[in-house]
Amino acid sequence: MDIATMTGMLIQGFGVSLKLFMLTLIGAIPLGIPVALARMSRLRPLSLLARAFISVLRGTPLMLQMFAIYFSPYYVFGIQLTPDSKWHACVVAFIVNYAAYFAEIYRSGIQSIPRGQYEAAEVLGYSSGQTFFRIVLPQVAKRILPAMGNEVITLVKDTSLAFSIGVAEMFSTAKALVASQVSMMPFAIAALFYWVFNFLVEITLGLFEKKLDYYHD
Repeated sequence: MDIATMTGMLIQGFGVSLKLFMLTLIGAIPLGIPVALARMSRLRPLSLLARAFISVLRGTPLMLQMFAIYFSPYYVFGIQLTPDSKWHACVVAFIVNYAAYFAEIYRSGIQSIPRGQYEAAEVLGYSSGQTFFRIVLPQVAKRILPAMGNEVITLVKDTSLAFSIGVAEMFSTAKALVASQVSMMPFAIAALFYWVFNFLVEITLGLFEKKLDYYHD
């Protein structure tokens, strides 16, 4: 098999990896917000529940979470699995796992804002919503961007874990090609795809950081 054919097959697998990457960000970024707010809540049961959620999802392997979500409907509720069950379990596992990480990043960013800024906003007549969206949020966004960027780059590489549950993303395609062609070239091409995509992610994050340069600590 020539390199062009292998590359074409890997591009198809990369499309699945990219879809998983985008769905995870679309689901995890907003889901992390209520989890972070619950974690900071003065209602102790709610705070403890959010803390347990974060602890379990950060403290157990993502691969294990994928298998748990995949098999739970069958073993717990007796629901028959379908050909799409693997994909759905993979997406849900990635979203809840990364939401836990994002929630802690959000929490650290919000709690890093000095209390005096809230008090000053109150004196100036700002409501709680205005204080958060006009004063706190822009500063939090700048402070958490590097940490968020690290998680996003990690996510690009973590999409390769989907092969363990049988999702045909790029790494599983490369692995199959290596076995059938007895060549390391598919792994080299896949590595190039991951690196180029991560490089583009880094450039995008850099542009966001420049847009937030109007604020300085």
